[in-house]
Amino acid sequence: MNGPARILAVLQLFETGGPVLTVDSIARGLKLSTSTAYRSVRALVKAGFLDPVAGAGYTLGPAFIRYDRLLRQSDRLSLIADPVMRDLLAVVGERGTIVLCRRFRECVMCVHEVRGREPFAETTYERGVAMPMFVGASSKAVLAFLPDRLLKAAYLANEAEIRATGPGTWEAFKAQMREIRRVGYAITDSEVAQGRIGLAAPIFRNGQAIAGISLVVTSSVLGRTRIEAFVPDLRRSAELITQRISRDSITTPR
Repeated sequence: MNGPARILAVLQLFETGGPVLTVDSIARGLKLSTSTAYRSVRALVKAGFLDPVAGAGYTLGPAFIRYDRLLRQSDRLSLIADPVMRDLLAVVGERGTIVLCRRFRECVMCVHEVRGREPFAETTYERGVAMPMFVGASSKAVLAFLPDRLLKAAYLANEAEIRATGPGTWEAFKAQMREIRRVGYAITDSEVAQGRIGLAAPIFRNGQAIAGISLVVTSSVLGRTRIEAFVPDLRRSAELITQRISRDSITTPR
């Protein structure tokens, strides 16, 4: 493992290793010598990506806060989508939460949200939270528009997980995805969180589904039948974001 890869691997340990890591735990996790792990940690501390804490531990440092601010100021997808999301929230009477998600690795990650008046729907999604591609309306609205060969590969690589939460065969899974593709949206009820209904439509760039916009409501506030009445509004919002992204001169995520 070369230097840059090692630095990235140290940071990625925080995804599974907890909020505080020590040099020893990093060395064990990456199968490095203690001295090599320490050199990587020292470089990250110097750059502000790690912060030393009591007990010889290290947490993620303030550099991430700074870069998150820079990202919020420059992320074209979020900047373009925000006014559209606010308009959609007004259409539904601010009785839910509008969520913007994009593909990230093999997941769908929330990058922006706009909340309505209380009691708005508390969502499992918040900025930075990644969900499996196979659970929830936000994920399925993007997943359904993958090319068939990628959809089949994703199913085969995650068959046990998919069968545990939904369709039991490839044919049933493919039929579910084709139906979402046909109608242009996905709807789920209590799939991510109990009592939450999600309605999502894909956002495209160059013909590829790169993101999704979702309306999340509490079932006691808006039932499934009532939320489905907002399908045309949701799809128009997704189409408007798609159009604005296609006209944008600055690169948006692929």
